[in-house]
Amino acid sequence: MKTNNHWRLGCSVCAAIIFGAVRPALAAERTEHFDKDPGWHGHNNRAQSPEPRTVRQDFGYSRTANAGGSVGEMGGLIMAAGEPAYYAKRFPTRSFNDVLSASGKLVCGKGGFHVLVGFFNTNTINEWRTPSSIAIRLNGRGEHFLAYNEYCTSKWRAGADSPGGFSTVRNPATGRADLKGFPSGTNVYEWSLRYDPNGNNGGGSITATIGNETSICHLDAGHKADGATFNHFGLMNVMKSADDAARIWLDDVTVNGELEPFDRDPHWVEFQNRRTYVTEMVRPRFNFGYSPTRHAGGQGQGEMGGIIFRGDGRYTNMMAFYGARLEELTLAKPLKASGKIVLRRGVTDSDVPFGFFHATHSLDSGGSDRLSTPPDFLGVMIGGPSREGFLFAPGYRLHNTEKQTAQRGPYIFPDGKPHDWTLEYKPSTADAPGSITVTLDGERATLPFPREHQTMGAHFNRFGLISTHTDGNSQELYFDDLTYTWTQADSPKK
Repeated sequence: MKTNNHWRLGCSVCAAIIFGAVRPALAAERTEHFDKDPGWHGHNNRAQSPEPRTVRQDFGYSRTANAGGSVGEMGGLIMAAGEPAYYAKRFPTRSFNDVLSASGKLVCGKGGFHVLVGFFNTNTINEWRTPSSIAIRLNGRGEHFLAYNEYCTSKWRAGADSPGGFSTVRNPATGRADLKGFPSGTNVYEWSLRYDPNGNNGGGSITATIGNETSICHLDAGHKADGATFNHFGLMNVMKSADDAARIWLDDVTVNGELEPFDRDPHWVEFQNRRTYVTEMVRPRFNFGYSPTRHAGGQGQGEMGGIIFRGDGRYTNMMAFYGARLEELTLAKPLKASGKIVLRRGVTDSDVPFGFFHATHSLDSGGSDRLSTPPDFLGVMIGGPSREGFLFAPGYRLHNTEKQTAQRGPYIFPDGKPHDWTLEYKPSTADAPGSITVTLDGERATLPFPREHQTMGAHFNRFGLISTHTDGNSQELYFDDLTYTWTQADSPKK
């Protein structure tokens, strides 16, 4: 039978910063296997708002003529949602080493929508940006829509056109390039999408057009080597969380040289494209904490985790945490943690802090969402820039605005595979500055911790998951077999 909440003593040597002396420091650790609900402290982690939302998908082949051709086209009502839906033409598998091309006619109705028109792999679709995809992303904004030329490798590393979309105009007020967008409604646009493996000096490039506008996206260095495989072309919803819906239509579509005029039903592949259902995947409806599941590969049934969105520091009801109660910890002595983790799903623009934090201080953003990392936090930041995908990187933020996250860290893919991890904070000594080191399956990343930051200080009284202060998308992840520092007292309490 497994034992929870036992502590063990570890002895290390650290410097007393104020006096410069060296003395033994005892740290006590607990282990939690989650074979039953441990009763950890939760704040908004099982959120009841926003309310669940009805999603309606109703698109595919249609005996209509909205896109300017004769009767027969593809499209209909499509809605952004966490659950995938697509209508697509199957073709023999191709890769980043092959030419891909598509073109046709396009009409985007007025209203809000978020869809992909492009190449993808039905065996690997997983949130947005979905791995192994090359697409034009269309984002309806009422009377107009925006368009982006983007891709994602098999390793969830993504890129897009620069400065970030079609039809940019210089804003005289800010000096930046803003998206002008395209008029929605009944306007018919000729469009095309072409991937050239020899473009960008062999690094691969994507050229997309809508009407008279052209966008060129070069694959970032190293992304072509990640690899990607494509076996379908078509229309797919952006998989983030439930959002608005509108109608989009395409006709006279040519895929890799083969024309489909839709004068009759081509029987393309359909997946969840004709259904209505209720979803709780609504941003930011937090849903994480103790779970009786076993995704992370722990010793037995039970773990902690679930769906966690980025929070928003401007609103007290839009942040959340779930953590074990600790004796108050500081930066004066070492901190350690280890366990198992699995990342099952991950959306671009999502980051999750995991580690030591404070139940009160870490929620205090001063009414701002300017800094993402919570104050009084030390641990791991799971996420990263879209060009890098998902990293498992050490990070921290002090009482004040000082924050740091390692630029690099081991990659963690949202593929459902369990990993072993460790976290170790070493305070400064008389001879050397401090550091935070994390490992994922033995791969290591270290972040220096300057003496002056240690002097600025931070306090921690919880260990677990906490949301960021800058809003965004979600991850689904789980932890098990957690061992963590719970007190820095010389004689640990039982």
